[in-house]
Amino acid sequence: MNQSSRKILIYIVTVLFLLFLIIGAFYLILGGKDLGISGNRVEVIYVQGIMLTGSVPTGFGIATSEEITKSLKDANEDEGIKAIVMRINSPGGSPAAAEEIVSTMKKIDKPIVVSMGDVAASAAYYISAPADKILANPDTMTGSIGVIWEFQNRSQFYDKEGTSFYIAKSGELKDMGGDWKGLSDEEKQYADQVISAAYGRFVKEVADDRNLSLSRVKDIADGRIYTGAKAKELGLVDDLGSLDDAIQIAANLGGIVGKPEIGYANKPSLSRLLFGSEETDVSAFTSYFFKNPFGQLFSIS
Repeated sequence: MNQSSRKILIYIVTVLFLLFLIIGAFYLILGGKDLGISGNRVEVIYVQGIMLTGSVPTGFGIATSEEITKSLKDANEDEGIKAIVMRINSPGGSPAAAEEIVSTMKKIDKPIVVSMGDVAASAAYYISAPADKILANPDTMTGSIGVIWEFQNRSQFYDKEGTSFYIAKSGELKDMGGDWKGLSDEEKQYADQVISAAYGRFVKEVADDRNLSLSRVKDIADGRIYTGAKAKELGLVDDLGSLDDAIQIAANLGGIVGKPEIGYANKPSLSRLLFGSEETDVSAFTSYFFKNPFGQLFSIS
């Protein structure tokens, strides 16, 4: 082989090596997905952190309904995916976020299996109820079926500091929740009505999805936490098992014969390690909820 041929060969080998590195890097950045090649896949969608609506970067302790619903829709449209597993580690979140996720789940044409991790409580249980199957670990913390609306009263602090307020408002309830005062009796009554309505929707959703009577759900929906083992006794989950068990059940429901391929829609990946971490301050993305003057309405107890 002459020198010119050797140079060409070295060039080709170098180009192929660089292409291999680039493809491998994209594979890792995408979280190790199989790029849609397999036609017998179970897609795992993570719901990890407090559930909110809004455009919050993923992987920072906030699970946004936008990301989760997009992952569900993408999985539904991918012909290679036969079933979905939602891996839930969440203490709950806003009722609006949960309602958006549930609404999308009900439009999915493929089996959905929920795998509960450490905790899947309150609004996180709300989004579990519509699944075809729910699996929990024996010591998963779940249940906590209820709604809470938190208000702060810092009026004594303001009095002590000599801070006064003048509030011009168009209606009696316009400044409801302002921390410069406590709630009036009328405001407390209205807050109770809002909580009652949200609670009613929560209980009905669980009763309908879990094939339980409304009265039965109300008996156990007092905000208390249940272990996975107890939740199974109460009919809130179907069985006890791990994520692997949930994947196999989903594969069976999806008609997959043999060992399924597994895809991960939003698993923590190299890109998240490179461009952010759990320490990242996401308060700029969540202040609209946590620092608003009206208190926080949570399906979380």
